[in-house]
Amino acid sequence: MTDSTPRWYYRFDNYQRAFSLLREAIEQETPLTQLEKEGVIQRFEYTMELAWKTLKDYLESEGVVFDQITPRAVIRRAFEAGVITQGETWQNALDARNRMSHTYNFDTFEQVIGEIHTGYLAAFDELHEFLLAQRINADTP
Repeated sequence: MTDSTPRWYYRFDNYQRAFSLLREAIEQETPLTQLEKEGVIQRFEYTMELAWKTLKDYLESEGVVFDQITPRAVIRRAFEAGVITQGETWQNALDARNRMSHTYNFDTFEQVIGEIHTGYLAAFDELHEFLLAQRINADTP
């Protein structure tokens, strides 16, 4: 990559790694130990953080200007731009990330792990596939 490489490419590389680690943890066949559940939550938190920042960088590279840069505003603009299609799921994932940052409650861990499995993972995957396609198309002569 050269100096003209869009910023979102670098952030996307980190997002891909984080998403892969989260998917690996959540798709285990065996029941998770308490320590593994805590690890899933931590992986979810940093995947969510990288997701919204990657979205911001991508949208800015497409000419989107933000009045204010917050995760919620970025998610809203990404939904409006058609980058993501599950706006409510993304907002719920953001709420879950915020809850986990301030809570150390095993019942809440269980609930959020279930939500990751049933919804957030698919939303993260959709973003991954979209950005991967954008990158491949941009890199193809």
